[in-house]
Amino acid sequence: MKKRNLKQIFKTTALALMMFSSVQAFAVSDRVVAIVGKSAILQSELDQSVAEAQHQLQAQKKEAPPLNILQAQILNQLIIQNAQLEQVKRYAIQADEKSLNEAVLKVANQSGAKSLEAFQQKLDKIAPGTYETLRERVADDLLIQRLRQQQVMSRIKISDQDVDNFLKSPEGQAAIGGQAHVLHMRISGEASASELNSTAKEIKAALAHNNDVKSLEKQFSKGKIKVDGADMGYRSLSDIPTELSARVSVIDVGQTTELITAQDGVHVLKLVDRKSNDQKALVPQFKARHILIKTSEVVTPESAKQTIENIYNRINAGGDFSTFAATYSNDPGSARDGGSLGWVTPGMMVPEFDKVMQSSPVGKVSQPFESQFGWHILEVTDTRQQDMTKEYQRRMARQILGERQFDAELDSWLRELKANTYVEIKDPALKQQ
Repeated sequence: MKKRNLKQIFKTTALALMMFSSVQAFAVSDRVVAIVGKSAILQSELDQSVAEAQHQLQAQKKEAPPLNILQAQILNQLIIQNAQLEQVKRYAIQADEKSLNEAVLKVANQSGAKSLEAFQQKLDKIAPGTYETLRERVADDLLIQRLRQQQVMSRIKISDQDVDNFLKSPEGQAAIGGQAHVLHMRISGEASASELNSTAKEIKAALAHNNDVKSLEKQFSKGKIKVDGADMGYRSLSDIPTELSARVSVIDVGQTTELITAQDGVHVLKLVDRKSNDQKALVPQFKARHILIKTSEVVTPESAKQTIENIYNRINAGGDFSTFAATYSNDPGSARDGGSLGWVTPGMMVPEFDKVMQSSPVGKVSQPFESQFGWHILEVTDTRQQDMTKEYQRRMARQILGERQFDAELDSWLRELKANTYVEIKDPALKQQ
């Protein structure tokens, strides 16, 4: 089973729910067709899912497999889904109401409804309870996505060396907009292979201290040997033939590739320079210090607020921020340094802290504010624009490598999950051959 992103899931869910007008209720007297862990799959669930699959295949103008095969395939999908939902319960994974509403609203928008209320009215006209059924299905999809992210991502290991290798590769260079200044020498002609290779070796040695491709052409083009040189300038590695860019991506600036034998002769390339996209990732940073009064079973929010307000007033009256931080702050890491947090990038702190930090003038102590940790005051002492290009590129490389491994790890995890889950199929005809 391949990973499905939320957009695909919502599209499938919306399509399934829109079918309720044409799909009638199934047998009132349900029977259990499979046991998965502590849950059961009913015949009506299987029938409904098979009907949805047939409807989708018809809409896509694809031929459906024989009914018994389709039923077995759909049952296997339901087994895997239920096995995942069993894990959701085990790890107590929950979907918050805000995320669920946003997800359902995406489905609503796809169906033409602009609000949850309008969407509910539209669905419940088809059949009472249809909207609630959709919410449950979307909630299950969200929970399964969170479970997969939690379980599968923990299996993916990407080393710093993996990141380095990717960034040097043509794909990595193309992803970050990397360019290479390359010299290209091609040695061809009617001479023997050994003569061509011998000349190519001499040119390779000459390239170590000579970048004038035209002079090298004249120097080494003799008799049956023809030398063509080209200064390719700065080119994206994605614009260079793959068999050549792969060689350039693994050498350092100033080095030449090994001899590359091809049908049209012997090639040698030299990497003169390498540069990334000129566009830099400049990120605002704030040099900040703070004082925190934590709430606890002993210190109530009201008491913490009174304490921080008292400290705030005393600092505004001329008290030293560093001294008060060292004396009263409940953040031991920063208190030892006068409350200093060093340079802080937005997103590093909780939202309440970020909001106050980004709106505070330099040199002015903020009004007391509350976060999940307690009551704070902070002071921004300086700001700067920090070049985070390299960090951004490495983060992007990790994301690409992670996504590349995700499907394979997901398949492996799902196989293990199914193998380790108790499954009993009641009807032998529904077992996949």
